[in-house]
Amino acid sequence: MKLFKVHQKLVSRPLSDIAEAVHRQLSSQNLSVPQGDVAITVGSRGIRNLPLIIRACGDWLRDHGATPFIVPAMGSHNGATAEGQRQMVESLGVTEAAMNMPIRSSMEVVQVGEVRTGAVYMDRYCSEASGVLVVNRVKLHTCFSGPIQSGLTKMMVVGMGKIRSAQTFHSARAAAMKDMLLEMGQCVLNSGRILAGLAILEDGFDQTAELHAIRPADILQREIELLHHHRSYFPRLPVDDLNVLIVESIGKTYSGTGMDTNVIGRRGIAGFEDLTTPRIRTIGALSLNPASQGNAIGVGLADFITQRLRSEINEHKTLINTLTTGDMDRAKIPATLPDDETLIRTLKDRFGPQRWMFIPNTLDLGELYVSEDLAAEVAANPVCQVASKHVPLVCENGRLALTFADA
Repeated sequence: MKLFKVHQKLVSRPLSDIAEAVHRQLSSQNLSVPQGDVAITVGSRGIRNLPLIIRACGDWLRDHGATPFIVPAMGSHNGATAEGQRQMVESLGVTEAAMNMPIRSSMEVVQVGEVRTGAVYMDRYCSEASGVLVVNRVKLHTCFSGPIQSGLTKMMVVGMGKIRSAQTFHSARAAAMKDMLLEMGQCVLNSGRILAGLAILEDGFDQTAELHAIRPADILQREIELLHHHRSYFPRLPVDDLNVLIVESIGKTYSGTGMDTNVIGRRGIAGFEDLTTPRIRTIGALSLNPASQGNAIGVGLADFITQRLRSEINEHKTLINTLTTGDMDRAKIPATLPDDETLIRTLKDRFGPQRWMFIPNTLDLGELYVSEDLAAEVAANPVCQVASKHVPLVCENGRLALTFADA
């Protein structure tokens, strides 16, 4: 099979001095910083420059008289244990030594209110602190659409609420989640524990493009505005119809569902209306990112996987995360083939060699490969540059041998 390398001219607006931007944004809000312990939330996503952002938040709080500490805030992720969640943030580069502040990890929670689907909880350390600085990336959610999706509010509701609030949130049907998020978010804000939010927007190449400090009373409204703005950055596949999509790597660091449903056009929620674009007949996934530490939620969105990926799955961690969401189809194990080469050959023999695309993951879409028959169609897309010469589809020792600059 002949492949053509494609470069997508995505929006590129990286901040030149991230630490300075953190300090400037937080200072702009004239916050009344308490002279006591202040928690900083850290989730499980592979957010670009996350250690730098968290370190700068801690430095700013310390400069203003507070004593900052880090709280892993990720619902039921990494086995829903205190040690597992601590290991997750450390794997992202957020260590006590690098951040110059302690990590306090616990699955203990206190109830801060109640909504239609159950109680709303808050991490014990956050509830005991003098304030909480909520830090998260604002982006489209993989389960539902709505004015607020993944960002500060979800961090307050699901991240800080650990598995207990995650269960309350996911007890709502997907269609009602947007309303439940707002209701539970207001409940957390009413607790009076939130000092401020720091929203992160990433550009099309997943670089830190914007930072926005937000006072508690403004978080819900500002997040609606920031999500709308995020859409101008969000990368997509350059065509809407594919026969085969090969995803080199999946995992929690790329998306809450391992593969971003807004990129692949599959939500994988039984009985819930699915996305209409893109339309992809067959998806093959080759590996699980080690940073996901075995959590393979979303593997069920693929049709075929390799034995390598299957062997990398920690079934307990994946089960805990999937049980919490309730969307069990996302954890089903697809048809498994021995290696990349066998998977690709099998799909080519069964579905033909036309309309193929290869991507590194669903987060890094600046470079990808398409089959020869798609080259002209992709070249007509104004955001795409297609290489003039093709490259052969090669596997070495059974593994795909394509290079992706962004991954």
